[in-house]
Amino acid sequence: MITYEEHRLRSLVDEGRWIELLGAYRQARAAAVALDLADGGLAGGSLADGDLADGGLADGHRAVAVAAAQSRAGIATAALGHLIAYAAPPEVAARLFDADGGPGTAAGVADHDAGPLWEVLATRHTWRRLAPLLGPTPVRRLVAQTRVLLGEDLSRGAEPDPEGVPLLLEPWESVGRAEGMPVREYLRQGGSRSALLTLPASREGLARVELPEPGARLPGQPATRALAELVGWARTVCVRGPAAGAAAQLAPGPLVTGGYLPFALAWPALVQAGIADRAYGAAHGRLGLWRVLTAMTGAQRPESADRAEVRALVARMRCFTWDDPADRLRHLHLALEDPATGLSWAVSGSEEV
Repeated sequence: MITYEEHRLRSLVDEGRWIELLGAYRQARAAAVALDLADGGLAGGSLADGDLADGGLADGHRAVAVAAAQSRAGIATAALGHLIAYAAPPEVAARLFDADGGPGTAAGVADHDAGPLWEVLATRHTWRRLAPLLGPTPVRRLVAQTRVLLGEDLSRGAEPDPEGVPLLLEPWESVGRAEGMPVREYLRQGGSRSALLTLPASREGLARVELPEPGARLPGQPATRALAELVGWARTVCVRGPAAGAAAQLAPGPLVTGGYLPFALAWPALVQAGIADRAYGAAHGRLGLWRVLTAMTGAQRPESADRAEVRALVARMRCFTWDDPADRLRHLHLALEDPATGLSWAVSGSEEV
């Protein structure tokens, strides 16, 4: 049954009354946050006796409860937020993220339907249109990185990235983008289309390979942690030795179907591997992969990395991929070797989509 509110919203959409739709979104989101907090802020649970102080939530618990309420409110209003981000004029759509409507009204970075609302917006308009309109710094950064992934050169048209990630695709990224686009293609009425980028994508070009003895594990490497953060659903390891020795740590056995490939061809799957959750966009994947690469150069912090060193690393890197007969739909099996340091990293995992 179509409710009166649904009929009203459809009429507003048909008539292009986007300001009123934005108002409806803000009102619904704020109401969802307020209702959630009134119920205790914890779905399916209650507050412990020690959580109350001065007649209200203790500061720490309240922060957690507000964050949870914001998350659930984002889910409740996701469909309308998606439509506004996709179809409204940019002057209206960008205001989804402005807090000028009052507490609880602004979409957060994690608000998503088929994908994060900021990524929906970023796929619809150029940076030149969006830059004067976007306020919150985290949203601006992610939108800018998305526009870069879509092929825009922002190296002279946007504020520098705080971690020094380039605002223009590197050559290997451009090649990888031509092989597989990690940014989702969104649809007006909700949902998205995107190719599932896996490694290996098929057995074409691979051969039966006998792996060497597994390389000696090196725990505590910053690049290993960065790789685990990028691909949270997979296992990661660092070893001293060649890529095949790292693969031997995670492969199902010493005999695999595998082969070497350029880093550029591994890039799309690595970026997409970081966005298995729909709350994340391809910009998260690119930023995470740059953290991995800068850590592999030995930089203590991403912003202190020498971009020339990252380019040199990618140029000399040897990449090995292998097949696992037990693979599910989403899978990634890749070893990355830096011949200059003698270190190799491997990531391996699979899951249903």
